[in-house]
Formats: sequence, structure tokens, C-alpha cells
Amino acid sequence: VQLQASGGGLVQAGGSLRLSCVVSVVSGRTFSTYHMAWFRQAPGNEREFIAAIIQGSTSTTYLDSVKGRFTISRDNAKNTVYLQMNSLKPEDTAVYYCAAAPGPIYIANKYDYWGQGTQVTVSS
Repeated sequence: VQLQASGGGLVQAGGSLRLSCVVSVVSGRTFSTYHMAWFRQAPGNEREFIAAIIQGSTSTTYLDSVKGRFTISRDNAKNTVYLQMNSLKPEDTAVYYCAAAPGPIYIANKYDYWGQGTQVTVSS
């Protein structure tokens, strides 16, 4: 399974970005059977969970500090998961990673496959 994240960049505080992650799946499984998530890591910090979307459903979960500002979604026809980020703050600056875990059992923060990361920088 390979994940390719994109969409990062430099944005002013209060602005928006949409991250995308295209997933190449293995034979025998479809993208819709994977739980998908976004994490981020700022310099000097540990990687932290941001949001997840459960396989086969629209059920989502978020880090408290991004609730109401970030939205995770998926397009199973395009093998793609998105992270829409609005009202960005300087503290959102980090490298953002997408991650995948095969369903059906969902275990929080347990992901088997990772993308390469995309840099998001929010200026004040």
C-alpha cells in the first residue's frame, strides 16, 4: 500500500488549505476497506493524531483543537482522503502525514501505512 500526500504550502493565519492523499491499494482489497487518518508533527514535538475516518462509513473523529476547523473526508471512487483545514493558526504549522489501516477492526492510533508528509506553514 502506498500513500501520496499533497496540498501543503504557506498560508496566512485565518486562511485555508486542503490536503489530499491518494492511496494505491494491494490486490484483493479496495480503498473503502481501509480506515484513514491524518497526523502531524511540528519541530521538536511528537507526531500527533488529527483526524480519522472509518472504513465503509462517514464516521469521523478529531483532535479537540481542530474540531470545527478541520474536516476529514474520503472519495472511495478516487482512492483519496482529504483534510480540509479552515481558520488556520500558526500553531497548526507542521508536517502533515496521511495514514491507513486495513479494516474492519478500528484501533485508535494504530496505522500500518504512512505517506511521506506534506509541509503546512501558517504565518501570523
